[in-house]
Amino acid sequence: MKNVQKGFTLIELMIVVAIIGILAAVAIPAYSNYTKKAKFTEVSQATQAMKSAVEACQADTGSLLECNNTSNGVPAAIGVAAPADAAVPAVTTVSATPTVAALGKYVAEAAVYPLTATTVTILAKAVGTAATATQGLNGETYALNGTYNSTTGFSWTTDTNSTCLTANICK
Repeated sequence: MKNVQKGFTLIELMIVVAIIGILAAVAIPAYSNYTKKAKFTEVSQATQAMKSAVEACQADTGSLLECNNTSNGVPAAIGVAAPADAAVPAVTTVSATPTVAALGKYVAEAAVYPLTATTVTILAKAVGTAATATQGLNGETYALNGTYNSTTGFSWTTDTNSTCLTANICK
């Protein structure tokens, strides 16, 4: 008479646990980065209304200097006082304390800074305080530089000083 064993050996169970551990070690950081990117999408999308408004303003007025926050159809700055001049704060020194949360849960600031008749910068910043650190964002900035050319129209590029680039959460 033969005894047929049923079940798994300890080695087989340990191999399965090791495989699950390896998968978890890869999946958890990837998922964390994925959720951070998804949250930061709200920040980059906050600039889209401003971007469209700036393009329409330029078409109406012929100069980007007329396209300031709350004028000529450009939305009001969020979380910062509307800039009185064309001076753009350094991307890394946008103020850290939001005063208005009108654009969403993860947007601390957004503002339009017209520089010349043909160039403009839109700055946006994610939330990033000790209380929001568990949300995955650390106050990363996103800056769009817009240039208008009468023959080719607008071209928008992400500023290389945007801290979201180094955090690898924006393009």
